[in-house]
Amino acid sequence: MQTSFTAEQLEDPDTRDSNTILRTCVHCGFCTATCPTFVLLGDELDSPRGRIYLIKDMLESGKPATEEVVRHVDRCLSCLSCMTTCPSGVHYMHLVDHARHYIEETYTRPLPERLLRRVLGWVLPSPARFRLALTGARLARPLRGLIPGRSVTSQRLRAMLDLAPASLPAASPMQAPQVHRAEGMRRGRVALLTGCAQQVIGPSINEATIRLLTRMGLDVVVTKEQGCCGALNHHMGHHDPAMAQARANILAWSREIEGEGLDAIVINTSGCGTTVKDYGHMFREERESERAGKVAALAMDVSEVLTRFGYKPSRSAPGLSVAYHAACSLQHGQKITALPKDLLKRAGFTVKEAAEGHLCCGSAGTYNLMQPEIAGQLRERKLGNIDRTGADLIAAGNIGCLTQLAGGARPTVHTVELLDWMAGGPEPAAVTGLAARRAA
Repeated sequence: MQTSFTAEQLEDPDTRDSNTILRTCVHCGFCTATCPTFVLLGDELDSPRGRIYLIKDMLESGKPATEEVVRHVDRCLSCLSCMTTCPSGVHYMHLVDHARHYIEETYTRPLPERLLRRVLGWVLPSPARFRLALTGARLARPLRGLIPGRSVTSQRLRAMLDLAPASLPAASPMQAPQVHRAEGMRRGRVALLTGCAQQVIGPSINEATIRLLTRMGLDVVVTKEQGCCGALNHHMGHHDPAMAQARANILAWSREIEGEGLDAIVINTSGCGTTVKDYGHMFREERESERAGKVAALAMDVSEVLTRFGYKPSRSAPGLSVAYHAACSLQHGQKITALPKDLLKRAGFTVKEAAEGHLCCGSAGTYNLMQPEIAGQLRERKLGNIDRTGADLIAAGNIGCLTQLAGGARPTVHTVELLDWMAGGPEPAAVTGLAARRAA
C-alpha cells in the first residue's frame, strides 16, 4: 500500500511504525474471511482491510477522528485472527493500538461513553475496586428488568449485570506478595503475574498454578509492586494509565531479575501475556526500554513453562472429554496453539476441538461490556459449536473467555486447574459440579 505521510509526521515513532505496517498490506482480502465482525456484519469497513483504509486516511490527514472511523475501530475485537491469516505479515495489533490512542487524543466521545470507559479503566485493574463493583452489581441484578429500552447504554448496563457472578470466592492468601518455595529439589525460580480481575473472580487459577509449579521444583515469586499488565487501558487507547501500570510491573520484575534472577515470568491469563510480551515495543522510546525488553523476553504462558519443565501427571486418566477453546490472545497474539492441547492429552483428557476455533468468543477485554450485542452473537455461535463436540467440559487459558462462556450447557475451567488436578492437586469445582449434575 502506498502512503503519503509528511517528513514531520514520520518523526513520531508511532506514526513511523504505522507507516511501515501500512506499506506491508497488499489488500489481498484474506483477512476478511477470518474476521469475526466481518463474518457477522458483512460490512467491508468492519473487516481488517476496511479498518486499515480508515486508519490510513485518518493518520495521514492528521485531522481529528470522525464518528465513522471511531465506530468501526471500536467494533474491532483485537482478536488478531487477521494476523494469523495475513500472508504479508501485517502487524495489525500495533496499527490498531496506535489508532485507538489517536482516537482518544482527537475525538470527543459522548459524555456517558467517556465516563464509562474511564470507570472501566479505573475499576477493573484494581482488585479491591473490582470486588466492590461486582458486589454492587449482584445487589442490583434483581433490577435488571427495569432497565428501559434497547439503547446502547441500556444494553451495556444489562451486560454488566449479566456478567457479574452470582457469588464471589474469598480472596486467596496465596496471591499475596510472597515467595512460594519449591517442593523437593529446586529446579528454577519464576515470577507469577496474578492479574487484576482474575484475582477476584478466579483465584483458584493462581492457586493451581502455584501448587503445580512448586511441585515441579520451582520457586514462585509474587512481587509486591506488580499489578495490572495495562492491557485494558492500552486497548481502550488510554496511553498514560496503561504505561504507568506496565512500568510498575517492569520495575518490580526487574528487581527480581537483577537480584536472585528469574527463569521466567509466568502468565496464566493469555490476554495479559500478549501485552507483557509486547512491553519491549511499548517502551521502545522510553528510558526503561532495556528493562522492558528483558521482561518481555522472560514472559511465558503457563503452558510454555509447564512444557519446558516437563509436566507429568500423577493420577490415572479421568475419563473426561474437554472442548479446548483457544483464546485469541493465545493462538493469534502469542502463536501458541499446540502446547495446551498436548498438555491436556498428556494429563489423560480427550481433547475435542470445535468448528470455527479461530473465531473469537466475544470477550476481548472490555468488548463484551462496550459492544454487548456483537459479543452476545459471538458467544452463542461459539457455544453452539462447542455443544456439537459433545465434550464434558470447556477448558481455556484466559479468564475473560471463561467468564464469557460460563452459564452454557458445560462448565468452564482453566486448563491449568485440570493439569494441577491430574498432578496431585484438588479436583476443580467445575469437575465437581459436573459430577453433581450427572448424579441429579
